[in-house]
Amino acid sequence: MLTAIMFAIFFLLIFINLPVAFSLGIAAIIVLLLDSGWSSLGLLPSIMYSSISSFTLLAIPFFVLAGVIMGYSGISNRLIDFAYLAFGHRKNGIVIVTIVAAFFFSAISGSGPATVAAMGAILIPALVKNGFKAHSASALVASSGSLGIILPPSIAFIVFGVIASDFISISIGRLFIAGIVPGILLALSLLIASMIVNKKNQQSQRENEEIAITVEKAPGVEVLKAFLKASLGLLIPVIILGGIYSGIFTPTEAAVVAVFYSLVVGFFFYRELKLQHIPKILVDASVQSAVIMLIIGVASLFSYIITTQKIAATMTSTILQLTTNPLILLLLVAVILLIVGAFIDTISAFYIFIPLLMPVLLEVGVDPTTIGVMMTVGLAIGLFTPPVGLNLFVASGISGVSSESIVRGIGPYLIASILVLLLVMYFPAISNTLPNLLGV
Repeated sequence: MLTAIMFAIFFLLIFINLPVAFSLGIAAIIVLLLDSGWSSLGLLPSIMYSSISSFTLLAIPFFVLAGVIMGYSGISNRLIDFAYLAFGHRKNGIVIVTIVAAFFFSAISGSGPATVAAMGAILIPALVKNGFKAHSASALVASSGSLGIILPPSIAFIVFGVIASDFISISIGRLFIAGIVPGILLALSLLIASMIVNKKNQQSQRENEEIAITVEKAPGVEVLKAFLKASLGLLIPVIILGGIYSGIFTPTEAAVVAVFYSLVVGFFFYRELKLQHIPKILVDASVQSAVIMLIIGVASLFSYIITTQKIAATMTSTILQLTTNPLILLLLVAVILLIVGAFIDTISAFYIFIPLLMPVLLEVGVDPTTIGVMMTVGLAIGLFTPPVGLNLFVASGISGVSSESIVRGIGPYLIASILVLLLVMYFPAISNTLPNLLGV
């Protein structure tokens, strides 16, 4: 009964547009009061503090800070300039530029919304000038931003590794490297989908006698110069991953290195970062980190009740009585992830559903790395799925197009992403081959 009450309150609060963090906290607190009375409120500080005091989670505010510094350092502009000079002259050039730029910046920022924010201001207008409708251009940038939580360094993988450690030992380094191939597949699928959309746009242009902007091929020297300018930014994921896998530093230490490297690049090489930017950078990073940590803290209350009320154990036995076929279970989990991702953020979803789904999937022999990548890809799709896809709102704020209009252009990218999710689910080698080859 308490379980039903908690989930009912949570989804009711979500339905009336209360922020997810407050919905999680209120639902959990009400159930604690019903179960143990007012004395149970004394548990709240210890549960929340213990959930956010992990050394591993310390990587999150540092990666967030590094991402904000990169935004002020001009790294995103240089990445786009390089992609534009290298691919802009080709057929579907602006589409390739968008996906390539999003791919590289995702590997630097580790955040979906941050990728959309950094890329959107430049690429959405460029896509529109090249024949895309405004809502379709916004949809492409919003969907390509989902790469941010799949490619390393991924904040989502850090959170997954911390929660999953209650069930099985798995390194965050392995999760990072396991996300590379699925990230490439997702980028390719979005590229193909956007080319199809662009072809329809070009047909519409011919009917309306409109001509898209053409870009001449840039000289090789110009492309090389643009690459060299962008190379300092492109080195960030190389340094982070290389340091982790060589054993030089942990993921948390890698986040600190990323902050230091970003400061050096911004101040001394690109020289776009100024001392007067530092207070604003610290405020932005603090706000973003506080939001994430608040969600982790209150979501841990929800997870605590799921554990103490034996909800996970009950759900595991119930599901396994229905079927032990891993193929059916994976399909069921995919449906759950797609629905949940459309309403709540990735971190909240992890805290709610990892304790519920992880035991079931492990029981039927699903590889834990596959579980991590599958759940992350499924929830990444939720970043651009209505009604609460965060990337949609970021793209809307940048383009001035309403989120309702952007949703009209999401269809092709949603289908392409779901196909990648199915591949990741049913072919574990996609996630495991690369980390196995590297001995991670």
